[in-house]
Amino acid sequence: MRVSVDEAGALLSRSDSAGRRRRSTSPRPPGARGGGLLRRQSSSFREDVGHAASETYLVSRLTFSLLQYLGLGYRWMSKLLALTIYAILLMPGFIQVGYYYFFSSQVRRSIVYGDQPRNRLDLYIPEDNSRPCPVMAFVTGGAWIIGYKAWGALLGRRLAERGIIVACIDYRNFPQGTIGDMVKDASQGISFVCNNIASYGGDPNQIYLMGQSAGAHIAACALMEQAVMESRGQPVSWSVTQIKAYFGLSGGYNIHNLVDHFNERGLHRSIFLSIMEGEESLSRYSPEIVAKKSSAETIALLPLIVLMHGTEDYSVPSSASQTFVDVLQNAGAQAKLLLYEGKTHTDIFLQDPLRGGRDPLVEDILSIIHADDAIARQKIALAPIPRRLVYVISEAKFASVDFMPSHEERLELYVELVDGKKDEEFHGWDNGGAEFLETQTEPDSQVQLTETAKGK
Repeated sequence: MRVSVDEAGALLSRSDSAGRRRRSTSPRPPGARGGGLLRRQSSSFREDVGHAASETYLVSRLTFSLLQYLGLGYRWMSKLLALTIYAILLMPGFIQVGYYYFFSSQVRRSIVYGDQPRNRLDLYIPEDNSRPCPVMAFVTGGAWIIGYKAWGALLGRRLAERGIIVACIDYRNFPQGTIGDMVKDASQGISFVCNNIASYGGDPNQIYLMGQSAGAHIAACALMEQAVMESRGQPVSWSVTQIKAYFGLSGGYNIHNLVDHFNERGLHRSIFLSIMEGEESLSRYSPEIVAKKSSAETIALLPLIVLMHGTEDYSVPSSASQTFVDVLQNAGAQAKLLLYEGKTHTDIFLQDPLRGGRDPLVEDILSIIHADDAIARQKIALAPIPRRLVYVISEAKFASVDFMPSHEERLELYVELVDGKKDEEFHGWDNGGAEFLETQTEPDSQVQLTETAKGK
């Protein structure tokens, strides 16, 4: 039996109200002292654990509802299995980011911005907020189906460490809602940020908008819709002129061109068209087409638009960003494209930050945010390099695609993970590609691994 949109919404509402009940506390008498501090700390810990359990329950129930809606076909199950393996391999890094998300005093979770169950956002606050900080409103990805605000924790942490407040906006997913609901939620979340961020230490004159994957599409839809309304003199709750720049990472902006592509990759045509409210709505929710048809007044309102894409992205081809930039530039908008050579759909956003070291995405974002602030750029240049959170990035990358690594790719994997890393546990594919090797990367072991990779 399939689950309807209304039933999914009711499920979410029940789960959300249950979470609020868990988070509620009894008032304490004003004169309570002594053991009060310990009780407050214990109560706060219980609230955090209860909140984590509530949101885990919510996401799990919605996942099972979605699987019932979609049906358990072989292709979906194989993709789910690959995703599960991918998540397991990255689990050490996820645990560290999850601990930061749930227990860091710099993260303020589930701030309500609207009256819908998923109208919540998380704020990542820099430790040094002695003066108003630049702000990034971020819409997470998730194929319009599994988007969730916590997916932005890694980016939120990285930018907060560099003095940027990040607001990760949650929104209704399919089948709880369709694209119109998602755009409405995102726009309402952006409005909250624009109108309230000053009370959290943000600079209302330095607000930026960003989206990743499906979130890039949703955020671009909200931006274009707002520009059209504003140019026509219609009432708005936030202004496009409040946004200093828009960053679109690995997004698709002409939905007409992606229907068949997604169908071939497992997001079936009928489901995708249901998400997009039918074939007749594809143009309305294609920012590229909206920009092409927009008036000069609408285009003039748009901020700087920076599209970022990996050249080896097979989920959404980089040509999607290229054509959108071309349309915007031809229309007279400020737009530019940043291509990341050899990067896949998730490399830039997930694997590279988990790997540690230089983060080209964050560096490119900060170079634009601080383009006119030489002191800030100097501080960022002197900041410590982020440490590695996980050591099995390459295996996870292989697990996320539809083929096993070739002989040459296995050799590259060994070289990448072994080179310069002593006394660290190493996991790699053996020659059969199905069984894991486990050894210590001492000099002798490096020779052993290299010889194994060469088939000796």
